[in-house]
Amino acid sequence: MMAPTGTEQHHLLVRYMWMSLGAAISTIALKVLAAVITGSVGFLSDAMESGVNLVAAAVGLGALAVAERPPDSTHEFGHGKAEYLSAGVEGALVFVASGAILWTSIQRLLHPMPLEQVGWGLALSTGASLVNLGVGLMLVRAGLRHRSMVVVADGRHLLTDVWTSAGVLVGIALVAIFGWQPLDPIVALLVGVNILRIGYDLVQRSLSGLLDAALPPKDVARIETVLDRYRNAEVRFDVPRTREAGRQRFVYVNMTIPGDWTIARGHELADNLEDGIGRELPGSTTFVHLEPDPDSRPPSS
Repeated sequence: MMAPTGTEQHHLLVRYMWMSLGAAISTIALKVLAAVITGSVGFLSDAMESGVNLVAAAVGLGALAVAERPPDSTHEFGHGKAEYLSAGVEGALVFVASGAILWTSIQRLLHPMPLEQVGWGLALSTGASLVNLGVGLMLVRAGLRHRSMVVVADGRHLLTDVWTSAGVLVGIALVAIFGWQPLDPIVALLVGVNILRIGYDLVQRSLSGLLDAALPPKDVARIETVLDRYRNAEVRFDVPRTREAGRQRFVYVNMTIPGDWTIARGHELADNLEDGIGRELPGSTTFVHLEPDPDSRPPSS
């Protein structure tokens, strides 16, 4: 099967983000209904986290649209870093949601309220968790396959939401069994703390990308494999420098060639090298700088 083109890949990722948007809307509806029926602040905190998922999916769709734009006069290397900005925005939204959850939980802890119709609430929240589980797994796999930070971040957020919901479900079930009402806001507090951790991870990954992080070691190894095809007694390479911007990869190579080579011969080798790296790492842009070997320069007249 042929790998999808850049345009096909973009449309595929957009479809996954629309799927995430649909999952967020459906889970919010189910969790809010569970919170209204039971009066549980735990279910309410879970619904608030799903609200963050909804906003994050919408931001992610916008980021994918911006990242797909071709280079222009003001962004000559493209717009790939829009994906990192999206992850940063999502992290900030997570912090806001966590603060709201913690505040609501403390208020309920100070003023406990009995829960009602717990069975219906557990059933609705379980259904929402299954939706998040299926869509989250799909998004993470697709994002890793197509190297999209937006899709991976959104998928991991959905999967974390599943663990959050599982904790809430256990807490609500224990309240129903033992009748200890403070356990509901305590579980919600734990949810809020866990969401803070998620936000920190998202912001950290976003800042790493915005600061021009190098390509992963496995990608650099693939670049070295291409260089080895051309490396010989006459042609040498410095250690390549790399950076990534979303799904875009940039590779910088210094190539030392004999001083008596013609410009055309050196340029042809540079073109072959760029093509080879492009085939090995689709979506990459390679810059080759030619250096004449000082030991092989022709004598000056």
